[in-house]
Amino acid sequence: MASSIAAPPSRLRQGAGSRGAWARGAWSDVTVLGVLRGVATVMLAAFIFFACFAFSDTSPYDLVAIPTILLWLCLGIRIKRGILPMVVLLLLYVGAIVVGLMPYLDEALPVAWTIQLAYLAVTGAFFAMVFSDETTSRVELALKAYTASCLFSAVLGILGYFGVIGREGLFMVYGRAAGTFKDPNVFGSFLTLGALYLMHGLFAGTSRRPVLSLAGLIVLMAAIFLSFSRGSWGGSLVAIAVMVVAIYRTSPSGALRRRIVVLTAMALCTGVLAIGALFLVGDTAETFAKRAAVTQDYDEGETGRFGNQLRGLNMLVEAPLGLGPLRWRNTFALEPHNSYLGSFANGGWLGGAVFIGLVLATGFVGFRLMSRASPYRRHAQIVWPALLMFFVQAVQIDIEKWRHVYMMLGMVWALEAARLTWLAGGGDDHAATADRPR
Repeated sequence: MASSIAAPPSRLRQGAGSRGAWARGAWSDVTVLGVLRGVATVMLAAFIFFACFAFSDTSPYDLVAIPTILLWLCLGIRIKRGILPMVVLLLLYVGAIVVGLMPYLDEALPVAWTIQLAYLAVTGAFFAMVFSDETTSRVELALKAYTASCLFSAVLGILGYFGVIGREGLFMVYGRAAGTFKDPNVFGSFLTLGALYLMHGLFAGTSRRPVLSLAGLIVLMAAIFLSFSRGSWGGSLVAIAVMVVAIYRTSPSGALRRRIVVLTAMALCTGVLAIGALFLVGDTAETFAKRAAVTQDYDEGETGRFGNQLRGLNMLVEAPLGLGPLRWRNTFALEPHNSYLGSFANGGWLGGAVFIGLVLATGFVGFRLMSRASPYRRHAQIVWPALLMFFVQAVQIDIEKWRHVYMMLGMVWALEAARLTWLAGGGDDHAATADRPR
């Protein structure tokens, strides 16, 4: 009887030996390089997630940046041909700012501002290098991490706006939702890329969890609205329109196009109803009425934002080297609130020309990525409209110090580098349609 329920000692020894062999085999597949790659991937996701922490000039994003960049450099990322134009333009832009800084090296603020700008340019180049290899999987990971970051900040912003948590200056600023940002304008614009990621999955039918994606999208759109940022409202509408048109034009079937039209109509109706419901809460309607005006008090008059820009433009025509970093405020007591004008003020004619050249070159690459068949078109249809929104907003706000803009910039150029590599390898139709969520 005992023999029927107990394995012979020889079998026990054999089973133990098999398990030991399996364990040794499993561990033999684990290499130091593999562990480092895993750690680097986790750090990259954390790096991107921490972009939402913008209470101050220094955030967890910056603390994670240096070790993440160094680790990935040790793992062998490199500058590919496709991202070289972006890297060169960033170098020229920072170089022009440094030249403008020369007469003011004894002033702490201009020096610190220029160092921060150079650091952000490095992060832009880093993102381009990282995402140009294993592009689909790495960009998908980045967009998931970024969307999680958006949702985290959006929830805090909504709860702060309705007084559930926080106080004035924490999660809410000037009676507007601000989340984990100190400026509601930056908060609202930051959320757009996350909203586009969720929306693209719903429109194209590639979302694996459509109910959760829809719930997340509603949260993000509500937070964008409650930021009461005119730039975020207008920029988000432009980005959504560009993305939806791109999806519609590149859709392979009539059924998918009809789906896009129906979902767009439903989204518009739902958005109107949701905004109407929000108007019934607190002083939302009053704040909206104030913020929806085309101009505010600080925009108008000779010493307002637009008046300063006109007067400053005349000054810059006669200043080939510009005014120097952060010198605009010394003359007009305000920042330019226009990154195109600011690039000329900070870096002279060269800095301004390079900044405009970077925007135009990125626009050419972005629209081509969105329209031409490749394994990277789906991600381009998400990332480029979001970055385009920031380039449009740059007309009325200073974006050159926004961390996430450099991530998107690097991502767009990485997608272009990956597309060129794919073409060089004789890209095929199957690969062009194989890009789906992992």
